[in-house]
Parts: sequence; structure tokens; C-alpha cells
Amino acid sequence: MTRQADERSRRQLHLNLFIYPGGHHEAAWRYRGSAPERLLDIHYYQDIARRAEAEKFDGIFLADGPALADNVRYASRFRLEPFTSLATLAAVTERIGLIATASTTYFEPYNLARLLASLDHLSKGRAGWNIVTTGAPQAAANFGLEAHPAHAERYDRAREFVEVVSKLWDSWEDEALVADPASGLFADTDRVHPIEHLGRHFTVRGPLNIPRTPQGRPVYVQAGSSEDGRAFAARFAEAVFTAHQTLASGQEFYADLKRRAAAAGRDPDQLLVLPGISPFIGSTEAEARALHAEFDELTQPEYSLRMLDRVLGVRLTTEQLDGPVPRELIETGGERGNGSRFQVILDIIDREQPTVRQLLHQLAGARGHRVVTGTPEQVADQIQEWFENGAADGFNIMPPWLTGGFDVFAEQVVPILRQRGLFRSEYTGSTLREHYGLPRPAGRSPSQPADRLVPAAR
Repeated sequence: MTRQADERSRRQLHLNLFIYPGGHHEAAWRYRGSAPERLLDIHYYQDIARRAEAEKFDGIFLADGPALADNVRYASRFRLEPFTSLATLAAVTERIGLIATASTTYFEPYNLARLLASLDHLSKGRAGWNIVTTGAPQAAANFGLEAHPAHAERYDRAREFVEVVSKLWDSWEDEALVADPASGLFADTDRVHPIEHLGRHFTVRGPLNIPRTPQGRPVYVQAGSSEDGRAFAARFAEAVFTAHQTLASGQEFYADLKRRAAAAGRDPDQLLVLPGISPFIGSTEAEARALHAEFDELTQPEYSLRMLDRVLGVRLTTEQLDGPVPRELIETGGERGNGSRFQVILDIIDREQPTVRQLLHQLAGARGHRVVTGTPEQVADQIQEWFENGAADGFNIMPPWLTGGFDVFAEQVVPILRQRGLFRSEYTGSTLREHYGLPRPAGRSPSQPADRLVPAAR
């Protein structure tokens, strides 16, 4: 059996590269190995994308938000618009997936359906949509709203939003585009259908003005682990980005999501769970810990305390850094308590009882995602442990800084994963769906009405 045939016969890790401006540690832009002057240089991102493709990663993931972070004074928290950026990355790559974050609260379905369909066509089937509802309340003022919609309202809109976009992507049958010069028939209009959607949030006639895409539709990705988020993922998502600090927490989430998918009539294997992991890597464990400590020394308390206030609703001062986190001041109910990141941080406080400074350092590495500090073998061990013990189908790799943090992972950890038979040595497909092992969704037939097109359910 050839190596590629052996890989196909075994369950393989899925690895995405999560590109954040400068890196995922909040002080990454200050680190001596970073290049903050390149954060608006598209060649910088193209170089990173080519490197990730050379390592046979499943996809590149870009976060986004419709408002300027109020902590940009101390950290590189602006972002280039993802669709424009990923289109430029599609031009210099051939196989790696391209996953864009877009909000169902601050987009309209028709415009977003066009953007994603265009990206899927231009990349020959590599587009993914990270579906978010936006947790930043300051976004509302950028769109003429008096207030940010409540958590439950945002998810109600999101459910209908995905249904509308799904109908639009299926409004062209696969055979609708004919382009036959001999007959003069360009499109079979009997196979292009209005969707006539009339719902609580949206009224959309359709059809979309772009044919059905190479993947049938872009891959549905979702980030959010609240109760609403889990229910949404079980119905729609094909890959879930999530944050967990412990193996037990990851296992609980993994089992719950797979169970919910099965209850919804879906194949649980067609819903991938991909936690975030941010590795600090050294030739020895002591060297890795020294590197991590060097980053933490670059953090600025004003930034970190503001972030903690935004997530937990507790305003602390620098005089409290070396005291315990005032757990009694944290209100667990209400709108803020619905957020998945809120619960991650609360679990850290309850489990570890850190000082304020220790908590801030723990969160500085990856905003609540798991930070792993150790040798390449130790990092590979933790990835393998989660993968083989029901906590993950793969990971979003979140380098503490770029490009060096990814370089060392690619050079020192990926070869170990390959030696252990856990990660591909070559691509076996050309689309993001093929990388993820997901089928191409069946399209619409002439006899199938639009309201019968149920997205992602199987």
C-alpha cells in the first residue's frame, strides 16, 4: 500500500491556519520576531498562504468584525476585509481552502451569497463561510441601529439568513449553465428559479445572479459554543471552530455536538469539531516556557483589563493585578452570560483560582483558546491526545506570532504528525469539501420547490 493510500484509509487530522494580524498573542506585534509594518501588505498574507498550502493544510481562516475594536490603542486588532483578501490569496494558491468570516447580523443574504459564490468560483471550489452573529455591541452604531440585537434575536435572524442563502445558492440547477455556441443557448432558464422567500427577517425573490458553485455551496463553518450556538451548529454547520481549555471540556462539547447532529438526522461524521490551539514551541520545555514568558512580559495591563471588562463586565485596576479575581462581582446571567467565551473564562477562574495577572496572561495567548507550551513532541502529543480521545477532528492552528510562530510549527510539529500517520503528506482533493471529507450537496431539481431546500440537514 502506498503512503497516500494508507493515509486515505486512516482517519486524518484536519488542520487550518487561523491568520490573525501579526499573530494571536495580544503582544505579538511588539515581539522582536514580528513584522507589524507588513500588516497591510498583501504579499505578507500571500507568503503565509503559500507556506500553509505547501504544508498541505486544509484551509486558511480569516476572522472579521464590523466594528473597530476599542482596544486597538494597544494591539493590532484591525483586519483587512476577508473576501477581498481571500480573492488575492486564491490567485497565488491552488488547493488550500479559503474560509471567510461574515456576520448574519450585519450583512444581507443576497449580497453575502454573491460574495461567497464568487469566491468559490474564482478559487475553483475552495470557499468556506464562518457564520457568526457578532458579539460586539459597538457594531450597531455603524449600521444605523439604536442598539445591538439581543443574543436570541441574533440567532433567530441567523437561522433564517442561512436558509435564504442556501436557497439562493441552489436557485441555479447544476445543468442550468449551458454555454453552447452551436445552439446559441447560454443558460437554460427553466433550470433557474426564483426562491420567493418571505420570512420574519427577510423577503428575497431571487434567483441569484451567479450559477451554482463548484462545491454546490461553500462549506458552512460556525464559531460559538453557547446553547444557541450548539443548536445552530447541529442544524447547519459542517465544521465548528471552538475554544476549550481542558480535554474533558473538549470531550463534552464534541460528544454533545455529534449527538445533536444525529438527533437532527445528520451524519455526525459530517460535522467536524476543530478547537483552537496556540503553540509556544522550544527545543526544550524550559526554552518554550521562557518564550511564552517573554511574550507575557510585553502585555499591557490597560489593554488586558479592558478586554476582561468587555467579556466579564468587571472593571479592575492595575492595583488589583496580583490579587485574586473577584469572582463575586461576576454576574452569570443576562446577555453577557450567554456568550461561549464568557463561560470559558469563568471555568478558568473557578478551576484554577488565578490572580488577575495570571488570568490576563492566560488569556493573552489566544483569547480563551488553548495555549500549549512545550517541545515539538509535547505539542504533537497533545494534538494526538485530543484527536484520538473524542475531543477533536482537527485543529485551528493559532500561531502566537507571524510568521515565525507558524514556521516553527510547520518545520518541527507537522513532520511528527506525519510520522505518526495523523496528517496527510499530499492533498487527495482540490476543494475544501474534499479536504474535509464532506460530500457535495445535491442541487435542486425542477420539481423541487424552494421551501423544501433544507440546508446542511441529512
